[in-house]
Amino acid sequence: MTTADQQALTDALSAEYAAVYAYGVIAAYANHDRDKLVAEYTAAHRARRDSTIELLKASGATVPEPAAAYTSPIVVNDPIPAANLAVTVESDTAAAWRSLVERSSDDKLRRTGIDALTECAVRLATWQSILGANPITVAFPGQA
Repeated sequence: MTTADQQALTDALSAEYAAVYAYGVIAAYANHDRDKLVAEYTAAHRARRDSTIELLKASGATVPEPAAAYTSPIVVNDPIPAANLAVTVESDTAAAWRSLVERSSDDKLRRTGIDALTECAVRLATWQSILGANPITVAFPGQA
């Protein structure tokens, strides 16, 4: 794994750290009908975070620690802002994984990035659907 691959993976890990933190906020304010969904998505980000840490360790890279706290770009005080924060989280993590796919020349690492990007895109579409967005998907997830 190249230094550029390690940096892209580190960037993706940072996005996953922020996602796990944000889903804690989302869980506190989301509609309770969505508790199972929020728990599932939180677990998915934790699993992706943990596997990313293992990839970085295996490459010999330094694994950064998560921040003590993260600032939400949205004031979350009821279910709608919670769902909007989830959209932001999935968009941000998709962008980080897309960047890894674009920057890496390692086939295995690119496959990891594509899998992660796909998972983010599915979760993003779910949240967009919950919010009544139309369309609920975009042609190129993770693109600004």
